[in-house]
Amino acid sequence: MGDLRSLPVPDGLEGERLDAALARLFGFSRTRAAELIASGDVLVDGSTPAKSDRVRGGAWLDVTIPPPPAAPMPVAEPVPGMTILYEDDDIVVVNKPIGVAAHPSVGWTGPTVIGGLLGAGHRVSTSGAAERQGIVHRLDANTTGAMVVAKSERAYTALKRAFKERTVDKRYHALVQGHMDPLRGTVDAPIDRHPSGDGRWAVVAGGKDSITHYDTIEAFRAASLLDIKLETGRTHQIRVHMSALRHPCVGDLQYGADPTLAARLGVTRQWLHAVSLAFDHPATGEWVSFTTDYPADLAEALDRADDS
Repeated sequence: MGDLRSLPVPDGLEGERLDAALARLFGFSRTRAAELIASGDVLVDGSTPAKSDRVRGGAWLDVTIPPPPAAPMPVAEPVPGMTILYEDDDIVVVNKPIGVAAHPSVGWTGPTVIGGLLGAGHRVSTSGAAERQGIVHRLDANTTGAMVVAKSERAYTALKRAFKERTVDKRYHALVQGHMDPLRGTVDAPIDRHPSGDGRWAVVAGGKDSITHYDTIEAFRAASLLDIKLETGRTHQIRVHMSALRHPCVGDLQYGADPTLAARLGVTRQWLHAVSLAFDHPATGEWVSFTTDYPADLAEALDRADDS
């Protein structure tokens, strides 16, 4: 059973296409709005409309929003290439390989960190949604590096708070196109879903506050290696902010990277690695820090950038 929303069309949307008006009223993508119209979940003054119909101010909308599909449960099976950097009774820190999501989600059928830990016999916290138990932060499926998972309930609570209060030191290295000017700086620009509804995120007025600090480690002919500290942890934050500066991560074709440069450096995903993670241990209060080496594909690309 869906969620029925009924309301008049605001006068300010007079003359808009119906799919565009729905997108603005409910925060959908245009694609999602069109799907609801096509499935008969939208009525205008009691009649079934077409997505291209123009709306009239004061017309009555009845929109049934289907419940979101349930996320799949994790499949407990070892994940090749995922190594344990540290483990005790409260936390486990992994070096996440390429092509592994943090937890199951709708539309993702590949391996997950949670499934890999369970498959290797590790216990994780039971706090959080069933499909993402123990997950206190995430890395994109194709972003590699250090990631902590809570094993105890106290660790889950403490780490969730630490990430929310921004007391965790998250460091990334990114190989981006071109040369930064200035060589070091801060990007403070809000992020929300891209208006296209295609799964990307973007700098959007009114989005969630997002702050990225960067410093150039080394400049090559066509690219620069950056040390990046995240103050916030939005989805795709580094990728979005670098793209907004017109210096996308090398290989990040989703966010405007040059495919020719990616091919020359042998990169088939964004050059982005979570190089270190540091925080107050949830049990002892001691400041602990974990670092990771570049995986083979990123190290090879960096060598090629240095030679070119």
